[in-house]
Amino acid sequence: MSLSLDEVRHIARLARIELGDADATDTLAKLNSIFGLIEQMQAVDTRDVEPMSHPQELAQRLRPDSVTETDRRDAFLRVAPQTEAGLYLVPQVIE
Repeated sequence: MSLSLDEVRHIARLARIELGDADATDTLAKLNSIFGLIEQMQAVDTRDVEPMSHPQELAQRLRPDSVTETDRRDAFLRVAPQTEAGLYLVPQVIE
């Protein structure tokens, strides 16, 4: 896939970006280069390649899943202007 200069100008107008003739030509070359790279990558057969979360085999350092914060809910509720049944009451802002 490749773009034409008119398509680049149209995209720039839709994005409300002002492009001069030199900038439009530069952008056209860069976008067509990107599309060429995408076509090359899509041409590679990846059917037998397993998905991976990271390109290198790295082990994650894990920590124990334990509570480190104390429960301060009651203290926060005490300083709130209005509460009811453990919930904060706020003025209605949407009618």
